[in-house]
Amino acid sequence: MDNFRKDHKLLYMKQLQLSIIALFGFAFTSFSQQKVIDKAVIKTPTVQCDMCKTRIESYMAHQYGVTSVKVDIKKKTTTVTWITDRTNIEVIKTTIANAGYDADDVTADETAYKKLPKCCKKPAETPVPVTEKKG
Repeated sequence: MDNFRKDHKLLYMKQLQLSIIALFGFAFTSFSQQKVIDKAVIKTPTVQCDMCKTRIESYMAHQYGVTSVKVDIKKKTTTVTWITDRTNIEVIKTTIANAGYDADDVTADETAYKKLPKCCKKPAETPVPVTEKKG
């Protein structure tokens, strides 16, 4: 009977140890999953075509902390979701500008804009003809 109690006590201790390990595991897992996500819709008025969409989405996919990017050509907006402790809205707008596109109040980087394909550049404004009155 004495061996039975020793075995039972040993089994109880192992179960207690496993329970404590599991408890700590759950605690640490819940701390690591508390990432704060933010989302913004950024006006990108210089987006012209599918190539612009692809360029911005692939460029932003490499941005640290960005979890998703969706460019809407018709609405001329870019919806971005990011992890707040890794990046912020200003860095995201600057990244879009560095790709050659306007992003809300941040103007496109001139050098990057010049490197864009012709289809991705703003259409040139045609001057309004001025008619003079004779007489």
